[in-house]
Amino acid sequence: MLSKIDSELAFVHSALDLRARRQEILASNIANSDTPNYKARDIDFGAALKSALGSSQAGGLRLATTDSRHLAPVNGSAEPASRFLKFRSAVQPSLDGNTVSIDIERAAFSDNSLHYQFMLDRAQGAFRDMTLAIQPISK
Repeated sequence: MLSKIDSELAFVHSALDLRARRQEILASNIANSDTPNYKARDIDFGAALKSALGSSQAGGLRLATTDSRHLAPVNGSAEPASRFLKFRSAVQPSLDGNTVSIDIERAAFSDNSLHYQFMLDRAQGAFRDMTLAIQPISK
């Protein structure tokens, strides 16, 4: 039973971590919409979540170190989704080399916000169900 609870919470934890990281990336794109030569970035959420769920760490992504001088992660955590970070191609080329389309970024930001809120509601529901399950039946 505990493994089922743990797996449900691990999924929610991983999804919330990835959604929060994606929100930061999208906010950075919006903030840099007027920066010359700024390249819009995004993560492949599906691939990142599959990797997070397949990792041996509970709810986290493995840290990809490419040099022996890299620091070890604190408490086994790593920078989420860093290896799934991709550059987005320009929909409409700009003269200054910026690839941010503010309309696409706002739509992605709103969509990600809705998914984040859904995962929060799912976590709240899981905790509510567990609370109800351990409460004594009133007569």
